[in-house]
Amino acid sequence: MSLDILKGLATTLKNIGRKPTTISYPEEERELPARFRGRHVLHRYDNELERCVGCYLCAGACPADAIYIEADENTDENRVSPGERYAKVFDVNMLRCIFCGYCQAACPTGAITLENDYKLASFYPENMVYHKEQLLEPKGQATRGSAEVWADPAPTEAEQPVPTNSGIFDGSQASAAAVGLGTMETQRSVLIENEEQDEDRRTL
Repeated sequence: MSLDILKGLATTLKNIGRKPTTISYPEEERELPARFRGRHVLHRYDNELERCVGCYLCAGACPADAIYIEADENTDENRVSPGERYAKVFDVNMLRCIFCGYCQAACPTGAITLENDYKLASFYPENMVYHKEQLLEPKGQATRGSAEVWADPAPTEAEQPVPTNSGIFDGSQASAAAVGLGTMETQRSVLIENEEQDEDRRTL
């Protein structure tokens, strides 16, 4: 009996008493790690407003060009998000997505995260384009998702009042300078100031 065969038998005998590393899917499912990247989820704030402000940063950061967004303006009658705009259309093409997490890292409001849903198989390619209605959290079920796991809180000495006190921008405290978007109050104050300046110029 050759030495190679003896080595092979030794490996077999060494592992014969071990439990199998495979699982019987779908009867059994493996416990996923906290930072697993599965299907995207669009999150809400506790007041049910959408976190997404239609800034296109996630679409710009996506190396596979898998995200398509159309933004629309918020109004007092139809306020969807706390910003000036919201995502009227938000599509993610799962056939193109490489689940890199760049969209999650780029989002300034924590609106999009990759969660634990990995059962995405379909017989039809058109079913692999997920629309906003499929990605958005239902009202009354606001979560932070995996954003809490991925982003560590800032040290106490590094905490800043703007844009946040938690180390992660969550929309709780923000200025126009912090996120590049004005709040309704800020916009009104700027308009009033501009009108006063115009009036002063007319009187001169």
